[in-house]
Amino acid sequence: MSRQKFVDRKMELAFLEERYASGDAELLIIYGRRRIGKTELLLHFARDKEHVYFLASEKPYMDNLRELQRMMGDFLGDRLFPKIEFSEVDELLIEFSKRVNGRRVVLIIDEFPYLIERYKPVLSLIQRAWDMELSKGDLMLILCGSSVSSMETEVLGYKSPLYGRRTGQWKVGELPFWSLREFFPSYSTEELVKVYGVLGGIPAYLLRFNPGKGFDENVVERVLSKGAFLYEEAEILLKEEVREPANYFAILQAVASGRSRFGEIVNATGLEKSLVSKYLNVLEKLGMVEREVPVTASRKEALKRGRYSITDNYLVFWFRYVLPNRSYLEAGMSREVWERSKEDFNEYMGAVFERLLRKPEVFTKLTGFGFTKIGRWWHRGEEIDLVALNEREKKALFVEVKWKDLSDREARGILKDLERKAELVGLDGWEKYYGLVAKSVEGKEGLRGEGHLVWGLEDILGGSPVM
Repeated sequence: MSRQKFVDRKMELAFLEERYASGDAELLIIYGRRRIGKTELLLHFARDKEHVYFLASEKPYMDNLRELQRMMGDFLGDRLFPKIEFSEVDELLIEFSKRVNGRRVVLIIDEFPYLIERYKPVLSLIQRAWDMELSKGDLMLILCGSSVSSMETEVLGYKSPLYGRRTGQWKVGELPFWSLREFFPSYSTEELVKVYGVLGGIPAYLLRFNPGKGFDENVVERVLSKGAFLYEEAEILLKEEVREPANYFAILQAVASGRSRFGEIVNATGLEKSLVSKYLNVLEKLGMVEREVPVTASRKEALKRGRYSITDNYLVFWFRYVLPNRSYLEAGMSREVWERSKEDFNEYMGAVFERLLRKPEVFTKLTGFGFTKIGRWWHRGEEIDLVALNEREKKALFVEVKWKDLSDREARGILKDLERKAELVGLDGWEKYYGLVAKSVEGKEGLRGEGHLVWGLEDILGGSPVM
């Protein structure tokens, strides 16, 4: 069973509290992919405030309107309020705003895209209510949605009737890596990185793992076992998020299997280029896929040298370990599948570790290096895992990332080769630094004493920067 737990979200809560404290009328747009924790965030924010929380459904528009009216009546303590005849949502909002005038009330309409789907004029009607009454009062109206494309186009887009009316917006993302410690207080840093490699920072997924059990046992029971929530979540998620899940599925499968270039994805899926481009764009907006270019690439080079990768760790794991082993998993062989996958999982974690360390907040906390750009670099078969550039001060930090325990000799060899590769990047006249991150490094302190930048797993959560 999942556990109810609210973790982190300090920035999001600070934003909401600031808008609440403004005392002005507020029209806030909160959105983000499913399972990311938007509802929990809003309910946590509103728990000590006067509020109405309404969850829209796929019912007809008028059914939703009547349900919202009933909830407003309960809030007002007025048994007659639900019996008033309102033909449109603007009339309801205006009347409610008048009745709570002088009080700071939070009105949350969750899954707002359902209302748009059922009745497109709802956008213009809310605009009318805002212009006529709500913008002059004390109400804090929050429109929340999981359909990222709908929220960005229909609600935030410049063609939207609400364009220019919003007083703020926030796209809710994954929890930061160090939040995982609150879910799994007894796990080592290595185990936390592994959990991150399987589930990412999605609260709904993290809550599915049992903190009282080991990492391997959780993977077997909560991801690889038929009937578990995370066993079919990838397919269910795609069906909820997009209209043509089969095509998106094919694209994700291609990318997960190593087809990172646009042409490779087109060939692997058999779909037309225009469709692949459209679907990749949607997946990028959903935060499932990203297009990377070498960190030093010019705009012209960036058009040709992009590589696609899946950013959602759960999806990467699912396509690599669940989908190809479906026949065995359906037969109840989850433990056998995981045992024979462990060696490959160690290789898989190398890419996960790299992605984690390229996250700006993790990189900054670890190294203390101030940068303006961060990413990978590659050219003609040569690659550097992580390059951070400070373009203002003309400083560059080159870092190799290894998901393994390194001997002193191995570490020195990697750092020496890194200096060679860094010369291929160019950046003549820049001040250059070279670093290495691994699970552990033999003689780390000695290497640091010689001026090398070296970090181990223990530095990611609790160590201090050496720069």
